[in-house]
Amino acid sequence: MEKELLDAFRKLKQRSVDTFPVTVVSVDKGQGTCIGSDGTIEYTDIQLSSIIDGSNKKFLLFPKVGSSVLVSPILEDIHRLYVEVYSEVDSLELVIENVEFKVDAEGFLLKKENETLKKLMADLIAACKNLSFTVTTTGTAVAQTGETTLLLNLTEFEDIEIRFNQFLKDN
Repeated sequence: MEKELLDAFRKLKQRSVDTFPVTVVSVDKGQGTCIGSDGTIEYTDIQLSSIIDGSNKKFLLFPKVGSSVLVSPILEDIHRLYVEVYSEVDSLELVIENVEFKVDAEGFLLKKENETLKKLMADLIAACKNLSFTVTTTGTAVAQTGETTLLLNLTEFEDIEIRFNQFLKDN
């Protein structure tokens, strides 16, 4: 009797629609969805997060087009699928209120309100490139006494600026 009862509970727990693999056909980053195909059926509006509620808080992994993903139904509704596992990720986006963090093969964006890390670094480098120093020298019988302006090594800051521009993104 106990085994029959356990088997009955297992049947009750079984999902009518299981997780299944599809190949990513396209990705809509704005909507947080993708289209996937199992070779026979094309599934549209597959959510990249199990919850997409339009709020300004989200974490999305964007699969690479052509990669495989495992999709699962939400509440066993085959018309409401979400990506559960990714084989390859093209990019990610994390938004918490007014803070954004995005990563892709070109670099990353760290943004709070209208300020980005890249813009802050560009402003810092620009300020450093504009630095100058006034050095007072005392003269000898041959040399004169006066002030000399010595500039920083501008090429080093320009090289660093190029590196930051290759590493960080604006959007």
